[in-house]
Amino acid sequence: MEIQEIEVQILPDGKVEVRVHGVKGQACLDLTAEMEKALGGTILLREMTAEFQEPPTAIDQSDTLSLSQ
Repeated sequence: MEIQEIEVQILPDGKVEVRVHGVKGQACLDLTAEMEKALGGTILLREMTAEFQEPPTAIDQSDTLSLSQ
C-alpha cells in the first residue's frame, strides 16, 4: 500500500499551501475538501499533479481495517 500524505505549509504572509502525495484522481480533492472549508479562505491557485490524472488504485480488502465500538 502506498503512503498517502497531506503536506501543509503556512507561509509568512499567512497563505496556506496544501500538497497531497500518494493519492490518485479525484480522491485528492475529496481528501482536502474539509480542510479547505475549515480554513475558510479563497483558493487562489489549484495545480493538479500527474497523480491526479492517474486512475485510483483498487483497495485490497486485506488492507482494510474494521473497528467496532
